[in-house]
Amino acid sequence: MSEKVDYFDNDIRLEGVLFPTDKPTESPIVLVVPTYAGRDDFTLEKAEKMNQLGYSGFAVDMYGDGKTGSTPEENMALMQTVLDDRSLLQRRINLAHKTAIDKVGIDAAKSAAIGFCFGGLCVLDLARSGSNISGVVSFHGLFTPPGNTEGNTINAKVLALHGNDDPMVPHDAVNGLANELTTAKADWQIHAYGGTTHAFTNPLANSPEDGMAFNENANNRSWKTMSNFLEEIFS
Repeated sequence: MSEKVDYFDNDIRLEGVLFPTDKPTESPIVLVVPTYAGRDDFTLEKAEKMNQLGYSGFAVDMYGDGKTGSTPEENMALMQTVLDDRSLLQRRINLAHKTAIDKVGIDAAKSAAIGFCFGGLCVLDLARSGSNISGVVSFHGLFTPPGNTEGNTINAKVLALHGNDDPMVPHDAVNGLANELTTAKADWQIHAYGGTTHAFTNPLANSPEDGMAFNENANNRSWKTMSNFLEEIFS
């Protein structure tokens, strides 16, 4: 059973979807932050899959009213509105985290967040903002630093799962993230998958000419790595 959960960023209504376990007050919760397409079926499926691992899942809405795009152009326009204001982005992802843990009545130490593409950047910004969330996982996420978190200590453990041939994240950006996380005193890991481009977890991604393609091996390996990471931080 899922439950829609409304929360507000000023006058913007955000619409999360909670997939609780049978004992939500005793289970960790994992936020799932969507790609640039918004809180779509892919996001809901990943949030529901958290139940199989013993966690509640919370599908995050970063745009308001559960908006999703229907074309790459619409997706880009939706994402850009939030991406252009990283303070707004950070406020919304922190608000989603607070809403999720308050809803199920658990401590932040029993929470984590995973994100895909744009969502990967969002969970990294959650960690960068100094959140007391236990850990964050970025799947083929964007690494661009926000420019407003220098000097912060990162308390969350960080796992970045990255396609080595992702044209949106060049090698110098990977090194940049490693240096940034080290400076912020984070406990971090970056796993790079060879022969793998952007969107490697999405079975519908089939644009290798644009550097976006599903990769079954990277998808399976990254999910297993994420599962091990969550087990570690919640043990």
